Amino acid sequence: MSRIASVLIPMPLPEAFDYAEPDGMGLEPGDQVAVPLGPRLIRGVVTEVRDGTGGNRPLKPVAERLDEPRLPPGTVEFVQWAARYAVDAPGQPLAIALRGARAPKPRPIRVVEPTGAQPAKVTPARAKVLEAAATPMPPADLARAAGVSAGVVKGLLDEGVLAIREVTAQARFDPPDLSRPGSELSASQAAAASVLKEMATAGFGVALLDGVTGSGKTEVYLEAAAAALAADPQAQVLILLPEIALTQAVIARVAARFGAQPGEWHSDVAPPARRRVWEAVAAGACRIVVGARSALFLPYRRLKLIVVDEEHDGSFKQEDGFIYQARDLAVVRGRIEDAAVILASATPSLESLRNAETGRYRWLKLSARHGTARLPDIELVDLRETPPETGRWLSPPLVQAMAETWARGEQTLLFLNRRGYAPLVLCKACGERMTAPDTDSWLVEHRYTGRLVCHLTGFSMPKPAACPHCGAKDSLVSIGPGVERVEEEARALFPEARIAVFSSDTVFDAREARRLVETMAAGEIDILVATQAAAKGHNFPKLTLVGVVDADLGLRGGDLRAAERTYQLLAQATGRAGRRDRPGKALLQTYAPEHAVMQALKAQDRDAFVAAEMAERELAGLPPFGRLAAVIASGPDMAQLEAFVQGMAQAAPNTPGVEVYGPADAPLSLIRGRRRKRFLVRADRGVDLSAYMAAWRARVRPPGQVRVAIDIDPYSFL
Repeated sequence: MSRIASVLIPMPLPEAFDYAEPDGMGLEPGDQVAVPLGPRLIRGVVTEVRDGTGGNRPLKPVAERLDEPRLPPGTVEFVQWAARYAVDAPGQPLAIALRGARAPKPRPIRVVEPTGAQPAKVTPARAKVLEAAATPMPPADLARAAGVSAGVVKGLLDEGVLAIREVTAQARFDPPDLSRPGSELSASQAAAASVLKEMATAGFGVALLDGVTGSGKTEVYLEAAAAALAADPQAQVLILLPEIALTQAVIARVAARFGAQPGEWHSDVAPPARRRVWEAVAAGACRIVVGARSALFLPYRRLKLIVVDEEHDGSFKQEDGFIYQARDLAVVRGRIEDAAVILASATPSLESLRNAETGRYRWLKLSARHGTARLPDIELVDLRETPPETGRWLSPPLVQAMAETWARGEQTLLFLNRRGYAPLVLCKACGERMTAPDTDSWLVEHRYTGRLVCHLTGFSMPKPAACPHCGAKDSLVSIGPGVERVEEEARALFPEARIAVFSSDTVFDAREARRLVETMAAGEIDILVATQAAAKGHNFPKLTLVGVVDADLGLRGGDLRAAERTYQLLAQATGRAGRRDRPGKALLQTYAPEHAVMQALKAQDRDAFVAAEMAERELAGLPPFGRLAAVIASGPDMAQLEAFVQGMAQAAPNTPGVEVYGPADAPLSLIRGRRRKRFLVRADRGVDLSAYMAAWRARVRPPGQVRVAIDIDPYSFL
């Protein structure tokens, strides 16, 4: 009987394509196959196999079933659900799910092993080589292990006593040692851990682990992970982190707790290593994964617990390509896999807090720091009353606090969430602001490299000696501070202090991040100037002072989450101080000390801030009381784009409970030569917003080079 296989291809195609299954191939859902698409053979995944009797159209046959791991049913279902929710082609999330499978296999290595033949002459050196050769290893390694010269090994190879064989290194993920004891927990930690351990073995459920900075949330959720792994010998645990810089610290803590290295998954992992993790996860050989948001798409065989650490963090939102919010999709993956989900944060998102308040999530609170540590005192520095000296950015109260901290042999963190030396470069002769080509984004000066960089497009150029607009020489001036400029000022103030910068421009990969974090934790840095890369999740025992250089930075602009994000970021940054037995203090430099966010931070009254913010959102019908979606249309021809978006506005479905705003120019209306227009859609909670957006998109057909992107639950409004 002939059968038809529906094959999903990891490309932006609207649906799975049907192919004929050759006799005897025996395809099943999840199989990876090669299928013809135009003149090429393309990798795809079988989503369905059905009876093809009675079909009236000829189908191309599946060319080959690939010798690759089968995607588990939960992974295939999750990919399809994510595409429907995001109103995108299902091939887009599938491409993420297959990223490890499509990575190159590790290169084979040459190892030496005994052949069984005996050497003509046995010398002490040769005896050492033969003893060491019981374990296959490369020739050079064998010589070092035996403590002999390479010539001894070569002689045994020439005699045929040893032989060289090419092998492919296999990923080794030791099973977790569940007999190892966990950390000693306080009473509140133990109570939370007890609830989470029960949830981790009971199937799907969501808990919000809401604990102040330094309260020991990691120790608590690791106990839940231990319970999940102990209850099922095949269970797998995923720990999602928002920043690559955090992965090394968490991996070290997981390894210490379970005596085994977890699988590491993020963009800095080399492709061959990524493939090894992917295959081990698919085989069930890797039982703990620590990774960034895309780790959610790995082919878990038996996923039983998902932890989303720092669940409030905006880095869980993927803004390019396939647009998704990993925190929200983690809950869906948990439901599909019948796995427990733990959302952990010291400053939970309003969406998660609302779900906890209404009973959709279990709400577990840790209101005190672990051990003798206590929360830092927070003071506001009114820059209108005590401004920095001309040309400087650190106010007298902050400089004095830094001097006192240094004199005590303690550490200071200067926090500024702005990379580079200066965020704006302009010509003092003609007023020209330096921008990236065909883009509205300002160029940021990076003095370390002597270049001007666009953080939006990646464009960079050497800083010119003359203004490109008017030709005036030596007229370009740097406006505003970045972390490099703050470091320069700190070095001038404290020339003998050990000072370092922690940002994505100075820390290029996870290994370098780990080195810098370990150096700071060891007390070998006196002043750390950092962006948000160091503002969360790290524990520095001697850090007692946090200075926020520009506390008002996040409040600028029209982002509906501006206050929430600013509160979260500054609470996390100030929470780095005083995490051990030394008291901590934080100084927030601001021009608006009366702002509700600043007052809530000073009083450390999160509940009052959340209540006020919730009330405003509820009145406006905004998340978490309503839903939002954005439409971004872009094209190189402004007239064509304008005509399209006007027609798209007319095509919007008229649905109760849905309001459509726009089209309007995007704040960044030109990127890489493409003009941009935006719509914003607000819907009541009861409206299926994804279905509405899909129906709207089906009514329009973008012309020529016009592209349309849909963002469900947008976080960026640029």
